[in-house]
Amino acid sequence: MDHEGLSKILKGLSDPHRIKIVEILSCGERCACEILPHFTFTQPTLSHHMKVLMDCGLVNVRKEGTWSHYSLNEKEWTTLVEMLSLLGSSTGDCICLEENPLGCKKS
Repeated sequence: MDHEGLSKILKGLSDPHRIKIVEILSCGERCACEILPHFTFTQPTLSHHMKVLMDCGLVNVRKEGTWSHYSLNEKEWTTLVEMLSLLGSSTGDCICLEENPLGCKKS
């Protein structure tokens, strides 16, 4: 599992505004002008939140002239769901065996 990548994604989602942005984008591609009315902050603040979501790979941007259209990166969302399901799972290879070849004590 890519612990660094997962941590970066979870940090990207660690703000309630960004979670709401993701929820808005789950309805499909949206222009920034369609996202902003859902919040009380300014356009530069929205740009900051969008940059964080793009930097962690969860959101794509498509430029059309001066307009930015945002959408969810479906591949990254699928990977995130898979990583989270493995994180707390008792199936698969135990990380203890990788880091401690002498054995792993599972409860």
